Amino acid sequence: MLVLDLVINIYFDMKDYVVLVNEKNEVLGTMPKLSAHSKNTPLHRGISLFLFNSKGELLLQQRNKKKKTWGGVWSNSVCGHPLLDEAPIETAKRRLDFELGIKNAEISVALPDYRYKVEKDGIVENEICPVMIGYTDELPRLNPKEVNAIKWIPWKKWLLEIEKNPDKYSPWCIEETELLIKNKKI
Repeated sequence: MLVLDLVINIYFDMKDYVVLVNEKNEVLGTMPKLSAHSKNTPLHRGISLFLFNSKGELLLQQRNKKKKTWGGVWSNSVCGHPLLDEAPIETAKRRLDFELGIKNAEISVALPDYRYKVEKDGIVENEICPVMIGYTDELPRLNPKEVNAIKWIPWKKWLLEIEKNPDKYSPWCIEETELLIKNKKI
């Protein structure tokens, strides 16, 4: 039984890692997600999704307060880390289902090479992070281990909100919004 428990723990721990990369986005290896995020976080892959409904409203989420990185902060619809050989859209669909219980969304990559590095409370995020746009009218079912709350907001109101209250939102979410506008992706 001890061997079976060990195998099960290794399997589940392996799913909770980040893919380490160099500046050219070439794979260097993997590292457990929790130990990777520190004051010296190595460059790794991530994904970011902006999800809209048919009314043109953006879904925002408040990250679970117990998260190591940006706990309790409001951000875009979904963020996460790809598995070793997982494409960004596959990662976005997996995380969308895991965090918000949404299984049906049309997703496309809008900004394939977004790169950012930010720090909060001694923890650094350091990612090459494709930004995607998705569409669905499926109702979210929150995973409380990941998400505290959600809200839908019209795009124009969102732009005013981040102008007035930028400190309420994750820095990558604001920067991605600005890049989406600048590159005419929305």
